[in-house]
Amino acid sequence: MRDIDRVEYGVRPVSDADEQSPLFVSAIARAMQVLSAFHGASKPLTLNEIAEICGMGKSTVQRIVHTLRQQGYVERDPNDRGYVPGIRILDHTLDYLRLNSVIVRALPSLLELRRDASERVDLSVRDDLRLVYALRLQSKREAFFATLIGNSVPLYCTSGGRAIMAQLHDDEVDEIIQRSRRRQFTPRTITDPKAIWEKVSEARENGYALASEEVLQGEVAIGAAIRGPDGRPVAAIHVGGSLSEWSNESFAAHFAPLVLSAAGSINRF
Repeated sequence: MRDIDRVEYGVRPVSDADEQSPLFVSAIARAMQVLSAFHGASKPLTLNEIAEICGMGKSTVQRIVHTLRQQGYVERDPNDRGYVPGIRILDHTLDYLRLNSVIVRALPSLLELRRDASERVDLSVRDDLRLVYALRLQSKREAFFATLIGNSVPLYCTSGGRAIMAQLHDDEVDEIIQRSRRRQFTPRTITDPKAIWEKVSEARENGYALASEEVLQGEVAIGAAIRGPDGRPVAAIHVGGSLSEWSNESFAAHFAPLVLSAAGSINRF
């Protein structure tokens, strides 16, 4: 797997600078890389597959997987086809959700937004080049992947991602675009750097971003950025709807005021 693909899936290679730090524990970092190997997987992974994704030797991966199994963080697939994450991972998911200050302060506003919108409402948190969904309040119709906390999407082609990019400096936006894999999820995914910049500029002007069928065909979404204590954008809220019921224009006209009001309420804390 290429480094750019590892970043997209949240797999963090250990750098030389990391290794040189006296506080850095390489063994822990490698264990986290093994757990991260499952981020982009659609099936149980063998030791060889984990080693390939992480860029490690098989013997190293074997020892790490054995240790993680003993601790409950990796399990053997019931059909003996490889390894899958263990149930202990969910304990840490709960810890993150209940202790993250942005999520805690956003939840009341998201519940109110879901009541007013009657469409799917999400909160996602930025992790470098991607957004990771932390809260998902469902509507009456959903695709499977759109129901799962922890699903991640790139910044460059999503409403929440562009809303975040709109609040960053120009050089940061350029860096995100250049480092992103910029692959097409659908025929309408925008990958051209100039076209992405146009969408970011549009989001700066409007205060929100709109993305139509760029990750999921038939879906339109509107997003606004959420700021952290230092004033920088760290997360986004978004509303998603179906193009069978809305046009891009009618969706923006109806939901932009609701999303901006919710984001404003969260950002006033």
